[in-house]
Amino acid sequence: MDLHIRPLDAIAVAAYLIGMLVLGFISARRSATAEHYFVGHRDFPGWVIGLSMLGSIISSTTFLALPAAAYVLDWRQLTVNLMVPVVAVIAVVIFIPFFRRAGLTSAFEYLGDRFGPVTRVYGTISFIFLQQIRLAQVLFLMSLPMQFLTGASLEWVIVGAGVFVALYAVAGGMETVVWADALQAAIKVLGGVLCLICVLRELPGGFAQVIEVGSAHHKFSLGSFDWDVHQRTFWTVAILGLLNWLNIYSGEQTIVQRYVSARTTWEARKATMMFSGIAVPVWTMFFFIGTSLFVFFQVNPDPAVAKLQPDQMLPYFVFTHVPVGVAGIIIAAVMAAAMSALDSGVNSIATVTVVDLLRPYLAKGRADRFYLMAARVVTVLALVLAVGGALFFSRLEKESMNDVSLIVFSVLGGSITGVYMVGFFTTRVGGRSANIALAASVALNVYLGLGVMKVLPESWRVGVHSYWVGAVVNLAFVAIAYAHSLLRAAAPRDLAGLTVWTMGKK
Repeated sequence: MDLHIRPLDAIAVAAYLIGMLVLGFISARRSATAEHYFVGHRDFPGWVIGLSMLGSIISSTTFLALPAAAYVLDWRQLTVNLMVPVVAVIAVVIFIPFFRRAGLTSAFEYLGDRFGPVTRVYGTISFIFLQQIRLAQVLFLMSLPMQFLTGASLEWVIVGAGVFVALYAVAGGMETVVWADALQAAIKVLGGVLCLICVLRELPGGFAQVIEVGSAHHKFSLGSFDWDVHQRTFWTVAILGLLNWLNIYSGEQTIVQRYVSARTTWEARKATMMFSGIAVPVWTMFFFIGTSLFVFFQVNPDPAVAKLQPDQMLPYFVFTHVPVGVAGIIIAAVMAAAMSALDSGVNSIATVTVVDLLRPYLAKGRADRFYLMAARVVTVLALVLAVGGALFFSRLEKESMNDVSLIVFSVLGGSITGVYMVGFFTTRVGGRSANIALAASVALNVYLGLGVMKVLPESWRVGVHSYWVGAVVNLAFVAIAYAHSLLRAAAPRDLAGLTVWTMGKK
């Protein structure tokens, strides 16, 4: 493929990049303390937090991998995101008040209060590990359209993108992240709408043709409604989605930081409702874009398409069929999608490293300046690791990055969702029971993960789809923790303010 940069597209992208740098350095002048670096002034209005949530969650995985998933398969992976409204209700009623109490900064401070240091450290390390994988995926996807735009090798584009994000994310901290993500969310939605309009405009039958051809190829299917743990049925993906969003709303640091950065509990709740109301239609739009691209290339065969990875389909269409200038806006939107996830991710990793590892255990009693510098150093290290991971994903054979994301969450996500659910909804389970259940569930997770990766002999494997691993591991944690707690003669220590049943006692 011989695609060349077009001046108007380059100008649109450059204007966006310059704007991000300016915002980062303006915010940096206000980040004089570690507290401000992690949560700003805790006075953000709900609408900004809501858009920031949208910016953080809707990444380049959404912009490129969701259309790729619809292009390659159908809409069954959308089912994951259809679970959002259900879990959002639980978050508004239960999760937000927990994390708004007594000036918490990290999601894992709650685990320390509820179960003790072992569970807190497990949650922190598990989060850092998964977040690093997510950042690598996002950076890889962001680099695909930039490769088309610049003509440079994918490896150099990945490195350059990582350096650029470091320039503005390291300096400004949470204030940069929240305002940048809010702005980037608006750009992303605009880019998605423009992209959809351009695809439909290029089809002679427009919207009706997408419905007709897509239906003929079963592209709108949500999967089989049979109960089969060996396949990606509707129920398999729905349960994975429920588990995924329980994890995000109850213990995802990028979301919890926004809960506690809001001006009031009501503003945090308003932000969560706003995000949940906007996100599902946006995800649906990106799946529809993927189906529309499938129909477009059915109607207009292109031999170059056969050589592309699924995640490259949208960038290729944008650079070959979208008017000059508009293409630049769409690519800027893809970059906004990636950068909002990257800046949120690295800031959250820096936050939990300082708040949950350095301050309480590894570097107690240091000056605030030390923790602020440590946060910035961790941010840089997280981006370096993300670059390395993105280079790995660029060489990995895959159906789509969205499928990789779901497998990673299920197989490597551990039992952290079960930990939060037991913490919130039981009073019998204490730290000892949680630690024993953690050890057992981690062992089970390793066993099932090795089976999924086909490291174990076939006779040793349990025949479940990779999407089921997370559900099995979390259910095992809950069952073991509660069963062990029943052996106790009395309930654990005072839990005032730490469970649903004792919230009013603090």
